[in-house]
Amino acid sequence: MPRIQVTFNAAARPDPLAAISTELPDEEFRILSSHPTDNGILGLVELDTPEPETVIRHFDDASGMSFEVLYSDEQTVVIQYLIPETESNQALRASGILPRFPAYLRDGWLTAEHTAAHEQVSQFPKEMDAVGIPYEIQSIAQAYDPRELLTGRQQEFITAAVEHGYYDSPRECTLTELAREFDVNPSAASGVLHRAEETIIKEVINKSQ
Repeated sequence: MPRIQVTFNAAARPDPLAAISTELPDEEFRILSSHPTDNGILGLVELDTPEPETVIRHFDDASGMSFEVLYSDEQTVVIQYLIPETESNQALRASGILPRFPAYLRDGWLTAEHTAAHEQVSQFPKEMDAVGIPYEIQSIAQAYDPRELLTGRQQEFITAAVEHGYYDSPRECTLTELAREFDVNPSAASGVLHRAEETIIKEVINKSQ
């Protein structure tokens, strides 16, 4: 499944949070969470800033949003906010992908990583173009779950081996004890584990080269 990193101009359409970031272009807004509710988009943003009071003042002056300061000291501020659903968020949802967090907002431009099916990745540019939001695709890479490389039987053995401490040092579980869990002899258990370990190790080495 592809992993795509995109940057788009969230301030190109009405977006109270993006608008604040354009007023503070040198600040990086780390969006820790963002999800739709019946009342709009509820999010959590964190800033490392030498002027937290200035940041809070910009939130006070912003229209179309409500917020609560959850934490503030001399160099950090954490704010929970509620804004109307934005066109950029609607476009993302229409394409079937949503950002993984944290996402980063600077001077109106939001950068985030997404994992989605191929058809969803191809749909993303169409949705953004339809609402006129400028965007850049920074990178596309193939994401995968290592467990997909194993058979169901191998996954069961590897999972049980980890849970029972077979791979701990010192070991908390012997091969014989592990084999007993699956009602097989130690030789059969060893064979399943060896094939699973071979697959995982080869995949890791290939990805690192």
